[in-house]
Amino acid sequence: MKPKVEIYDTTLRDGSQGEGINFSVADKLRIAERIDAFGIHYIEGGWPGSNPKDIEFFAEARKRKFKNAKLAAFGSTRRKGTPVDKDEQVRLLLEAETPVVTIFGKTWLLHVTEILKTTPNENIDMISETIRYLKDNGKFVIYDAEHGFDGFKDDAEYALATWRAAEKAGADIVVLCDTNGGCLPQDIKRITQAARTELRCQLGIHTHDDIGLGVANALAALEVGANHVQGTINGYGERTGNCNLTSAIPNIALKMGLSCVPEKSIAQLKDLSQFVDEIANIRHNPRQPWVGASAFAHKGGMHVNAVQKVARSFEHIEPTAVGNSRRVLISDLAGRSNIVLKAQELGFKIENDTPELKSILAKIKELEHAGFEFEAAEGSLALLIRKILKKKEAPFTVEAYHVSMRHNGGGSVCEATVKVKVGEELSHTVAEGDGPVNALDSALREALVKFYPHLKKVTLTDYKVRILDTDTGTGAKTRVLIESTDGKDDWGTVGCDANIIEASLQALTDSMEYALLRKK
Repeated sequence: MKPKVEIYDTTLRDGSQGEGINFSVADKLRIAERIDAFGIHYIEGGWPGSNPKDIEFFAEARKRKFKNAKLAAFGSTRRKGTPVDKDEQVRLLLEAETPVVTIFGKTWLLHVTEILKTTPNENIDMISETIRYLKDNGKFVIYDAEHGFDGFKDDAEYALATWRAAEKAGADIVVLCDTNGGCLPQDIKRITQAARTELRCQLGIHTHDDIGLGVANALAALEVGANHVQGTINGYGERTGNCNLTSAIPNIALKMGLSCVPEKSIAQLKDLSQFVDEIANIRHNPRQPWVGASAFAHKGGMHVNAVQKVARSFEHIEPTAVGNSRRVLISDLAGRSNIVLKAQELGFKIENDTPELKSILAKIKELEHAGFEFEAAEGSLALLIRKILKKKEAPFTVEAYHVSMRHNGGGSVCEATVKVKVGEELSHTVAEGDGPVNALDSALREALVKFYPHLKKVTLTDYKVRILDTDTGTGAKTRVLIESTDGKDDWGTVGCDANIIEASLQALTDSMEYALLRKK
């Protein structure tokens, strides 16, 4: 069955134009395969007329079979004064051998006269002749009306003339583009309605997010007759990005009730979002709507209490619908419900009437007041809860440590000495490092692996320092947050002290202790 709304992904072309995004050919192929498996209808692979990498991508993509998506090559109308069959970039579009070719053309007279330096009639001929030539060569043609909305505002009749020309030449879909990303939803609706009245072909929408309305504008176009949405995974794109498909897709499917991708795929949305971020080497944005780690995170005690009773009281959907999960945050704003839900999330058997609950809450608030923060330090939080609930001693203690720095030739070397007690045994180790924290980490790890060999797998992946009371200058209290991994899971731990080395040791010690707790 034909979907009510088609999704066109341009992550590999428009998304790659975003600052800090750089895909290799192998990256593009992996992303294309994942997007195809998700059930998106079109994948725009790149512009073969712009760079050798995209030519290579299409050569490799031809060797693969896509189950759901049609691959599209992207380019422009022929150049002014050049016959379409002599235009080099049009030739490369055909040589990409994709079933779909998407071309853009000018709608806005400003661009026709000042950018292309041509006449309004010549621009219409460029649109018509290119589309007709591609159709004659057996291609499914999507026409992107660049600056469609700005062009319509400037001269509605000329804009309509370019769109009519595209349809008459055989364009299968005419896509209206808010290329500058500056339109409001009412502009999108009004102009899309005008296009829908004039055109009989399928109508699409391509929006940018320059004023934060990329997704809203795409949805507005759907309300008045468009049924083809172009965008990128995670909203990658030039300037502030494109319409974010990880927001558009669930809004279309779960809020508007329109079919767009296979129903079973919606629950894989967060995984898709994280996968593309990983390939792009971009840190996943926790505040992304729908798929971010904070999308269903609850902090205020009253909110958490309500969610504990009726989840939908503070959640617009069930998080698992998009592959996400509910999170409870712990801070000085926490109430009893926060602690109960978070402790259960961490694997502890605790209820609202557990006697130790009051002590746990009091200790957390005391530490938060002292400068600790547990929102991103679930490892430290789990250890705190465990100590109060089970009254168990730590598996090891740091009896003493020393950190020093000495000059060695043209540089300096940091050295750390750590004395660790496990049961009745002592381990005294010395290690060097690139800095005091690195040396301390190495010495602590070396001391513990004698007793707990599996700690060799634990590595530090991130280290953050926050100065808390800046008015005291270099004597300020410091909060250290570290992230660790064992290759499978990640966790955070925290330390806080006026001495940055002491704060770092607290976080490092918690990291190792939590790794042991997880092992058990």
